[in-house]
Amino acid sequence: MLDRKYKMMVQCAHQGKGVQQGRLCPNLFLAGQKMNTAMIADTFWVFLAAILVFFMNLGFACVEAGFARSKNTVNILSKNFIVFAISSMGFILLGWGLMFGGDGPFVGTEQLFILGQSDLSFYDDTLTTNVPFWGKFFFQLVFCGTAATIVSGAVAERIKYISFIVFSFVLTLIIYPIVGHWIWGGGWLAKLGFMDFAGDTVVHSLGGWAALAGAMILGPRIGKYDKNGKPLAIPGHSMSLAVIGLFVLWIGWFGFNPGSTMSFQNPSDVMHILMTTNTAAVAAIITSTAVAWIFIGKPDLGMTINGCLAGLVAITGGCAYVTIEASLLIGAVAGVLVVLLVLLFDRIKIDDPVGATSVHLGCGVFGTICVGLFAKEGVTTLSSVNGLLYGGGFHQLGVQLLGIAAVGVFVFAASGLVWIILKKTIGIRVSAEEEIAGLDIGEHGNMAYPDFAAAASAVPTAELRPAMIESAPSAQFTAPSVSVPVEHHETKGAKITKVTIIANQTKFAELQDALENIGITGMTVSNVFGHGMQKGHMNYFRGAPIQTKLLPKVKIDIVICKIPTDVLVNTVQKILYSGNVGDGKIFIYDVEDVIKIRTGEHGYDALQDE
Repeated sequence: MLDRKYKMMVQCAHQGKGVQQGRLCPNLFLAGQKMNTAMIADTFWVFLAAILVFFMNLGFACVEAGFARSKNTVNILSKNFIVFAISSMGFILLGWGLMFGGDGPFVGTEQLFILGQSDLSFYDDTLTTNVPFWGKFFFQLVFCGTAATIVSGAVAERIKYISFIVFSFVLTLIIYPIVGHWIWGGGWLAKLGFMDFAGDTVVHSLGGWAALAGAMILGPRIGKYDKNGKPLAIPGHSMSLAVIGLFVLWIGWFGFNPGSTMSFQNPSDVMHILMTTNTAAVAAIITSTAVAWIFIGKPDLGMTINGCLAGLVAITGGCAYVTIEASLLIGAVAGVLVVLLVLLFDRIKIDDPVGATSVHLGCGVFGTICVGLFAKEGVTTLSSVNGLLYGGGFHQLGVQLLGIAAVGVFVFAASGLVWIILKKTIGIRVSAEEEIAGLDIGEHGNMAYPDFAAAASAVPTAELRPAMIESAPSAQFTAPSVSVPVEHHETKGAKITKVTIIANQTKFAELQDALENIGITGMTVSNVFGHGMQKGHMNYFRGAPIQTKLLPKVKIDIVICKIPTDVLVNTVQKILYSGNVGDGKIFIYDVEDVIKIRTGEHGYDALQDE
């Protein structure tokens, strides 16, 4: 903002007084130039940092899509695409005003609506005086959008598209701005001295609390838990995409944390924050990989990805307040914490496909606590308080814990209320059939990989939850009994029969269990594509219909000898029968001989396991 001397210089120039007409004008001119240079530098820095944070939308989209199954890729990408538009609408209509419109203890109450106002001088001193209003607005907007994006991953693969849109709008219109006002807008937590430099609480744990409420109310995905409640793996379709997203997010964090200075007048502060950010990330990568190796038995790439994000989140709140050495420790602990939290949330049946609650909630809370422990006065010009471990006593830690509790209770309760209202009105979860088929078809009528058929399917690796399929109309039908006259032998010369089953992929896990119950333990399973009377789904691209003729099916080949064929056939029909077109087919063949390559055994002996 131009100071009084610079305004005098401008007035002097307008009056036609050149620099030769007096000694005052040259001095004013130099002062104005200095002030103008500072404004340009700070504005450009905020501009650059805001673009980097905006770029993180791509990172979240890639990570979430990579961790999801291919049949839900369009849905994941579309949610991450539209959430920024929804966030922008909520924040510009009311969110900014609630967050920064005055210094009331709980919410801004002045200048709530910024659209249509020609005079926004009320906000000249908000955040910084060196950056124009709309630059400050956009920088805060991209942080708001990040909080909403966090929710997307935790509710992936079963949320209704419209419900996610409505929730995101409410979150960015009301919930996020209220918490933002408490901490960054001069509210009651700010007055108590709560410290959150770049958003561990305002952005990450807030998004995490909202995500946790949504995941709990939605319930786990079909197939996530077996009949005994044991968590089962549902692998994502592209770790390559997830790694690309991770690197985009890592780059974006160099705008997220250093950019929160909103000034480049002290480059040493910016570079210190850059180093604490990166140091925490690399420490977390190492420890998360090591802990996953110990607990899982392998250096799981998914855990390493979440480990890096955990380190970045954990340092966000204190990046300007802690030493490089402390950031190393913070990141190392975060890497351990995130692996343990992922395993814990799975065990307590909170299904989070990408680990958003573990990363953003768990490590956001941890990072906020670390400010109260590791803050060191003078480590940057922005740090004026000592934490517990630097002789500051328990005061700052107590304030941090109070802030965590207050934000957690408010956001979880408010978000839970919104989710429940949506559930009781428009509904929040897609149907079982739509979830099984994939949200890309059901919600969008699109396919992410229409030219690569094999990428569009994956054999389910988990058992379908009976509660999710009991309500389907097909449950009313009873499969007809089928008798197949096949001679039954138990000798070496017994007849060998091959049975090929073509079935819907969604029935595979249930069928596999049924076959094991009648003594069949060996089978060959393939993903196949084809059609009979049932001729695919109707897809759309830019409004034009695309007839997909081939449907994904699973082909199961079984060779039996001692088990009667009619028992096998009746078991298969009982599981697969719905009375609808597309239940599948069973083919029965005589097998002339079977030869075990290693031993050279023939017939029945060749079928026996080692």
